[in-house]
Amino acid sequence: MYQPESYQVVLLFMTASMLCWGSWANTRKLTVGYSFSLFYWDYVIGILLGSLIWGFTLGSIFGGPTSFLANLRDASGIHIAYAIVGGIIFNVANLLLVAAIDIAGMAVAFPVGIGLALIVGVVLNYIVSPAGNPMYLFSGLLLVAVAILLDALAYKRRESAGSVTARGVVLSIVSGVLMGTFYPFVAKSTLGDNALGPYAVALVFGVGVALCSLVMNTVLMKRSLTGEPPVGFGDYFAARRSWHLWGTFGGFVWCTGAVASFVASKANAVGPAVSYAIGQGATMVSALWGVFIWREFATAPPQSRRLVPWMFLFFIAGLAAIAVAPLMVK
Repeated sequence: MYQPESYQVVLLFMTASMLCWGSWANTRKLTVGYSFSLFYWDYVIGILLGSLIWGFTLGSIFGGPTSFLANLRDASGIHIAYAIVGGIIFNVANLLLVAAIDIAGMAVAFPVGIGLALIVGVVLNYIVSPAGNPMYLFSGLLLVAVAILLDALAYKRRESAGSVTARGVVLSIVSGVLMGTFYPFVAKSTLGDNALGPYAVALVFGVGVALCSLVMNTVLMKRSLTGEPPVGFGDYFAARRSWHLWGTFGGFVWCTGAVASFVASKANAVGPAVSYAIGQGATMVSALWGVFIWREFATAPPQSRRLVPWMFLFFIAGLAAIAVAPLMVK
């Protein structure tokens, strides 16, 4: 399998993770009129396809005992179980996040939900596998926390103009707490003897996502979190082909970000806490999409819009501190 060694290349992988995780939700924006529970089936298909594509390409290059299929064959049951549990937790969190995007928009759902996930996830991942300078790492987290508070305040002032209900923020908060707990299970699945490698864990993780979706998403088709009318599988097969393509592409983009993050987390001196933290810079990327492309704050009052640049500033400063943490180890 391919595993980058230099920090410069690893940083490129972490940046790719951030861009992918912050951009996949645009595919949801391109399927207006498509029930989000139906969209999610395509999204799950995209995750599974992406894990197979990367597994049989970068994960199989050079061959050997760490290659994709060999690693899957030799992995222990406990490591596979960790990865499946991680996929299940992520799936619950992500379903709530997609619903929050539908209700509150990307500029709100991502900074609140993924920002909280960043804080929870980095702390837990650092406990599981400490790596990087903790002063830089946790100082960066503090700056990100300030950015989250600024975004929440901007939302509150925007809501006062009557644009969004509070349900979107509540869903974002619950999603964020859950989202922060999935990555430590992934990290555990890659540690020790007979562990999963970064490419194999992506597939097993995707299986966990699919298994959870078979239950949870089926329920949400009848009991929507967003107030949408109930839908059935007949509606799925009758949907536009372009909607299926965008949903599948969204899952593939997210999976590409996950693989990049998993690969980076196995690099020397980086570890899962730093890799996860950089990947969750997706918050800033998605907020940029929401503010400048989808114009989600275009009708917000001036006192709300003035807070948005400060949110970006604190996010950038926080991510910069986290990015240099692996280089500042004594």
